[in-house]
Amino acid sequence: MFRNFALNKKTMDRADKKRTKIVATISDLNCEAPFIRQLYEEGMDVVRLNTAHQERGATMKVVENVRKASYRIALLLDTKGPEIRTLPGATLPLEVKEGDLLTVCDKGSSSGSEKAFEVSYNHFSEEIPDKENISILIDDGDLELLIERKEKHSLVCRAQSSGTIKAKKSVNVPGVRFALPSISEKDKDYIHFAIENNLDFIAHSFVRDKEDVLAIQKILDEHDSPIKIIAKIENREGVENIEEILEVAYGIMVARGDLAIEIPYAKIPGIQKELINKCILKRKPVIVATQMLHSMIENPRPTRAEVADVASAIYSQTDAVMLSGETAYGKYPKESVKTMANIAMEVEKSKEPYHESPMVVLSSEVSAYLSKSAVKASVRLNAAALVADSYSGRTIRNIGAFRNSVPVFAMCYDERLVRELALTYGINPWYMSRCNNSTEFIRKSVKEILKGNHVNDEDTLVIVAGNFGQQHGASFMEISTTNNFKNY
Repeated sequence: MFRNFALNKKTMDRADKKRTKIVATISDLNCEAPFIRQLYEEGMDVVRLNTAHQERGATMKVVENVRKASYRIALLLDTKGPEIRTLPGATLPLEVKEGDLLTVCDKGSSSGSEKAFEVSYNHFSEEIPDKENISILIDDGDLELLIERKEKHSLVCRAQSSGTIKAKKSVNVPGVRFALPSISEKDKDYIHFAIENNLDFIAHSFVRDKEDVLAIQKILDEHDSPIKIIAKIENREGVENIEEILEVAYGIMVARGDLAIEIPYAKIPGIQKELINKCILKRKPVIVATQMLHSMIENPRPTRAEVADVASAIYSQTDAVMLSGETAYGKYPKESVKTMANIAMEVEKSKEPYHESPMVVLSSEVSAYLSKSAVKASVRLNAAALVADSYSGRTIRNIGAFRNSVPVFAMCYDERLVRELALTYGINPWYMSRCNNSTEFIRKSVKEILKGNHVNDEDTLVIVAGNFGQQHGASFMEISTTNNFKNY
């Protein structure tokens, strides 16, 4: 049995033409099933749940409506992670002028001054080293405070610019690692929520090293949960420790907002490209995120700079790009997804049809060789599609790493795998029940693709599959016309 969602013309065009995946943040403010289905048809592949600003009830509402819309849409839960924020208090919001002296207090240690405010960590001041020229950045760097001296449970700072300090805004100190636990109590509650509701991904914020990933994996293992972990890289330590993080995470998100606070912004494009390259080599999905079409929160059209930003990430071979406020609370969510999908399709037309990458063994050497050979054959023979079966997704991720211009149809024997592959470049995953043999697989899968009008009778197809179970991966490749295969 096959399961595929809404094979209308728009959905088929999206499946056949768009390779780059789109992650869209959805809040309970606008999450009805018809709306989510509209976003899917425009090009959304994964729904992100931002738990930093939600409670369980609101998150559950989004989950239920996504599942009403389509079983194919993956659900990614984003944890809050080890962060520090300004705490609500009598002095906030606080208007600040350049040159003002302010006191930043540890949690529970307010000085009572009108020019003072608390942060959410009670060891904040003591963990900042006694060095000159250390700055505290408020609200993603909108306001900079230069530390002049340390006092008991507080820091006296001078404002380097004018602005307003509001409650619950981010607090960053570039170059300083605080001894915060990797997982907050709210994170633990939401991790259990993800397990209870069988979500697909957990994106963990502010990952510093592999131990931050393993802390979540331990909880998942205790509950025998198959949820995959996406490590959000948004600080200097995450960049420096990327090799060990990639060894234990399913994939990464390049969260450029906080990353550009920790690292000089001019270095971010190079770091973004480097992280993407490392993910391709490891066969790990990578998402590029943060303010990609930010102006579309208020406007129906993007800026040229935003279009160039999305295009740059796609030219750099990212698996996925992400929308945040544009779809969570913006005025033009549908237009934002459509715009991003259109940019992706236009950029992909001008990309090379094949991305050269070393052969990587995930299942077996034979499977790795066949994956690369199948992609090359599909491009050189101008095939209409590449078809592969999958138990675990390893062969499919290997195929996706070559950023093939030919549509790839992944026939998955597990519905969860369909959603996991929603983050892998160029893959159009379908669910099918297991076949008795390779002949049955070829005949059934080709007939379904043909029925969906994805290919014609005389088109060339490349088929990769395995006869010896998931541990061995792909074991054979066949190339012929659709007509020959359907009568196999």
